[in-house]
Amino acid sequence: MVHGRGASPAARIVSPVHSTTPLLATLSGFGLGVSLIVAIGAQNAYVLRQGLRLEHVAAVVAVCSASDAVLIALGVGGAGVLLPRVPFLLGAVRAAGAVFLLTYAVLSAWRAYRGSSALVVDATAVPVSLPAALTTCLAFTWLNPHVYLDTVVLLGSVGVSYGRQRWAFGLGAGLASLTWFVALGYGARLLRPLFARRVAWRILDGLIAAVMATLAVSLGVAA
Repeated sequence: MVHGRGASPAARIVSPVHSTTPLLATLSGFGLGVSLIVAIGAQNAYVLRQGLRLEHVAAVVAVCSASDAVLIALGVGGAGVLLPRVPFLLGAVRAAGAVFLLTYAVLSAWRAYRGSSALVVDATAVPVSLPAALTTCLAFTWLNPHVYLDTVVLLGSVGVSYGRQRWAFGLGAGLASLTWFVALGYGARLLRPLFARRVAWRILDGLIAAVMATLAVSLGVAA
């Protein structure tokens, strides 16, 4: 869920709800899920770029949504309470994520420097293969500790407070993730006229490089 995934959930306080209706629990999960995911982050930036390139959008959206659903289910099922008690796991994920994000930041910076664009027909525009796109997407999801903090820890711990309605809460959070990624992946094509110009791609790739590098440094320091 990247997916802004930059803010710490520690500052977010949600009161436990011991009894509520399934509909209210679902709406609560949807609302909290949206508030966490709609932000600039590694995962969102990658989905946006694939949407602009019209490359494997359905597969990327499916992987991101399914991954979030699995992590939310783990959190609501109780892992959200247990994960903070095993800090070395998050430390390992932080270290691996920092290396991956820094590598991608360098690649994005190189694209910005070269000024290449998938929307401009030239000899240097090489399509991304489906395996490569899915591997990158999985890395952005599963090597990003902010995803675990948002889905497993925060959404999971809040979901557990809903008692018998925790799965309804989890369903709402999963629907928020699916809705966002579909809107981001397929809505990106509306910006294609703007990104038909190389300068727009150079700015986007430069911003992506800055975001990735910032996250990589923060993860490296935390690790």
